Amino acid sequence: MIPVRIMEQARRIRLLILDVDGVLTDGKLFFDYQGNEYKSFHARDGHGMKMLQKTGVDIAVISGRESPIVTMRMQSLGVAHVYQAQEDKRVAFDTLLEKVALTREEVAYVGDDVIDLPIMMNVGLAIAVADANDAVKACADWTTTLNGGAGAVREVCDLILQAQDNFESLLNHYLA
Repeated sequence: MIPVRIMEQARRIRLLILDVDGVLTDGKLFFDYQGNEYKSFHARDGHGMKMLQKTGVDIAVISGRESPIVTMRMQSLGVAHVYQAQEDKRVAFDTLLEKVALTREEVAYVGDDVIDLPIMMNVGLAIAVADANDAVKACADWTTTLNGGAGAVREVCDLILQAQDNFESLLNHYLA
């Protein structure tokens, strides 16, 4: 059962920011002999992101690494706010907040490692994936039950949808 305090925080969310490696993926990096990179994304995470966007919640990614695969995946999901190669994620975060004209309390951030802490400490809802670093879990308002790359993002999307009373109407759309 999700605590009432977390549901109240999730009710205010207008922007969900996600880390990539370790959140949208399992954090493993695969390269072939030509230097091509491979990543695996969970389909349910992607569908949850699309459902959330249908309700007016915007989505962004801020990643410390740069990958054309991330660009392609985010384009396919309609995610317009993509910040890659961000050694200091705070710069992208501040730029994004100004661009979307939201307050920090209207933002949720999902992270897994210490590079995510500066943003997590400055949002309305800080979320760690189940297999996050212990320091990240200690900073988080809520921790998913699922690991990064294994449906954790869908779990977050469902939480926000339920808190904002949008889950049932979306579910009914699929059942109609």
